This record gives sequence, C-alpha cells and structure tokens, in this order.
Amino acid sequence: MAAADTEKLNNLQSAVSALTQISDSEKSGFINLVSRYLSGEAQHVEWSKIQTPTDKIVVPYDTLSDVPEDAGETKSLLDKLVVLKLNGGLGTTMGCTGPKSVIEVRNGLTFLDLIVIQIESLNKKYGCSVPLLLMNSFNTHEDTQKIVEKYAGSNIEIHTFNQSQYPRLVVDDFLPLPSKGETGKDGWYPPGHGDVFPSLMNSGKLEALLSQGKEYVFVANSDNLGAVVDLKILNHLVQNKNEYCMEVTPKTLADVKGGTLISYDGKVQLLEIAQVPDEHVNEFKSIEKFKIFNTNNLWVNLNAIKRLVQADALKMEIIPNPKEVNGVKVLQLETAAGAAIKFFDNAIGINVPRSRFLPVKASSDLLLVQSDLYTEKDGYVIRNPARTDPANPSIELGPEFKKVGDFLKRFKSIPSIIELDSLKVSGDVWFGSNVVLKGKVAVAAKSGQKLEIPDGAILQDKEVHEAGDI
Repeated sequence: MAAADTEKLNNLQSAVSALTQISDSEKSGFINLVSRYLSGEAQHVEWSKIQTPTDKIVVPYDTLSDVPEDAGETKSLLDKLVVLKLNGGLGTTMGCTGPKSVIEVRNGLTFLDLIVIQIESLNKKYGCSVPLLLMNSFNTHEDTQKIVEKYAGSNIEIHTFNQSQYPRLVVDDFLPLPSKGETGKDGWYPPGHGDVFPSLMNSGKLEALLSQGKEYVFVANSDNLGAVVDLKILNHLVQNKNEYCMEVTPKTLADVKGGTLISYDGKVQLLEIAQVPDEHVNEFKSIEKFKIFNTNNLWVNLNAIKRLVQADALKMEIIPNPKEVNGVKVLQLETAAGAAIKFFDNAIGINVPRSRFLPVKASSDLLLVQSDLYTEKDGYVIRNPARTDPANPSIELGPEFKKVGDFLKRFKSIPSIIELDSLKVSGDVWFGSNVVLKGKVAVAAKSGQKLEIPDGAILQDKEVHEAGDI
C-alpha cells in the first residue's frame, strides 16, 4: 500500500474507533474492507483464461436424482435445512415506506406472508422444523420486529438478525460521514449481501443453528417469489457434499447484465459485468457465450461458513458504490454473496428452470404476478399452464405507475394477460375492470389528456392513443 494510503487508513481507523454506534466486530470488518480496497487487490480477469463450466460444475436440474419417497428420509433431509431471506431492502423504489418484503403481492398477502405460509406447509406436511431467518439492515430492523409478531402462532421458528452497519466514506478526505456531524441514518450503509456470512457468525445465529444439527442454509432475496425450498437440490448437495451451490438459469435479453459462472484457474467463479474489461462487455452480454446468470438463490453449508469466516478467508471482490448525501460525495464499499463461491470446496452451480427466478423489482413485475398468468396455493406462486409461451410478456409501464399506490389506483382490476406478448403504457392511462390484453399492445395517452380503457375491453395487437382507437 502506498504511504499516502497508509496514512489515510490510520486516520480513518482512529476516527472509526471513536464511533459509538457500532460494535467492535463491525469496526474491524469495515477497516478490513477499506484496507483491501486501498491495497487495490487485483479484480481484473484474464479473458483468455475463462472457460465455460462443464455439466459437472454447472449441473442441469433435470439430471438431479429423485428425492427418496420415504417420508422419514424426507423429514431428516429437511431437518438439516434453514431458510434465510435477505430482508435489508426498503420498498422506496416502488414508492413504499418500510421493508420491501411487506408489499402486498397477491390476494392481500405480502412477500413475507407467502414465505411463512410456504415453510409452514412444509413443516406440517413432513413433520419437520425448518426455521426462517431474516437478515435485516438497520433500515428494516425495527419495522420487521413488529411485523414478525403476527406470526407468533405459526409452527415456524422465526429468527431475525442484523447485517453490519458501516459508515459511509467521505470521498474528499476519506473520513467517516458520521464523524463529520451526520448523526442520522444517512451516515451509514449496509455493505451488500456478501456480509451475510460474517453477520450470521457475529450474531451468534450460526453457532445456535449448528448446535441444533442444521447443515445447510438456503439464502435468497425476499422479493424472489420463485425461491422456494427444493428437495432435489438439497438432496443433491447432501449426497455429493457440495459446500456451496448457486442456482443459475438461462439468460434472456432482459438479463444481459446478470453475473455468470465461469471456470477460472481450475475453480468455479462468479463473473460480474463490473469485472469485465471494456473491450469484452458486448461479448459478456451476448447469450451465445455466456448462457446462464446468477439468480442469487444460494445453498451453503453452515460448517463451511464457520470455517471460512473464522479463517477470514472470504475476500470477495469489492464493489465500490459512489453516492451523494446532502451534496457530499461519499463511497460505499460492498460485497456480494455470490462471489464467495470460489472459496468453498466442491462448489457447483445448478442450472434451474426459469420458474425459480421470479423477482418483483418494479410495478411491471407486480402486474405479472397479480394477473391470471399466476395462481397462488399454499404460499407458492405458480404459473398458469394455460400460457403456452415459456417466456413472460414484456411489460413497460410509464412513471405514473411507478409507485405501488398509483399502480393499484390505475387498474380497477388486473387485466387478463395470458395471451399477451408485450405491453407498453405511457401517460395518464386508467384501466377498467375485466380488460383483456392480447398480442402486442401499446397504450399512450396524449399529453395532458386522460385516457380510460373501459370495463371489459379486449385489446389485441393494438395501439391506443384515444378512446376512438379502442
């Protein structure tokens, strides 16, 4: 490390040690991350060394063995499992306050309701006790604590713990924002989901789970409705002693930025777009060479997490995330859980069906999952077999629909979209009830005019600009 950087780090260290809001393990974790960042650990990938993983490393889902039919064996398999949902995100991008997991998805049920119902039905069916862990951030912790109280009567153990809280770095002088008078939440950030491993350990949850005989944790984003417990995957990992498994799925043109798995120096590794040299970005985005992407559904052995965290071996690529807070330029250093794959023994990917990746990131996704394209049973959101096209329709809604509240107001009921290929809506558009959309539909209200689609309207391969076009 250059002398100037060493001085920066020393100054930062003394400023951080004076911060009273965070624990010693958070302070040391943060300083560790910053010193790795300053020493400029090589993150570039030698393009010529990249190899496409074989079916041994990225296993096709349909080659997995069937799960033993014996209910006792299934129970003992599930008794090794813990489900962990990443619950640190706020619903701000969708115009909601509080944790994103409390947005209502379907039939008045939130993401969290659906997750609890799924695990409840699993525990009931097999007589097992799969616990649910929620990793919160300081942004979602208090709200989540209140929300989980409503599940007190369920047959499922729910544990919550917080991921680390790190101070934002002021770019100008490389000092923590909270020590410059920023006393509120704006001075801090949660350092990405790569933090799940040390946080599990620091919270004491990892040790508690191991003492209960738990062996694997299934980690997934709380907004991915497709991330449900899969016995075939769990069985495969237990039988083959895989310490880590990343679910990947075939890329479509909508997923060109997602990370992919590669073989590199004899190990399986995640390759993210940020690591790709500029001259190879188009190649990275192509569907020909890199056919799969990371769903962020991860299965990890708990003993392996303990071993690697204790050895301080999980040195994932650092993702610098520049932000501006009240006019001050700051830097957040983050890591991703998927990048940890290269540190685990016998790590694999499993190429799963697209149905295991159903994230709700925007109101256009909400339209898909609230429509007749899906049904909900026992907490599982299942695709309607009446749609023959394996791909979902592409949906683009204008900014008027961005917030969930506005989205719900503008649809009297969610249209039927089983035969829809694409929908593009812009302007001040309002949908009546029982509308049917088929083929390619574009609805664009003229500037300053309100456009109402009447109850029961059927729009097939149409462009609508005014009432007369319907």
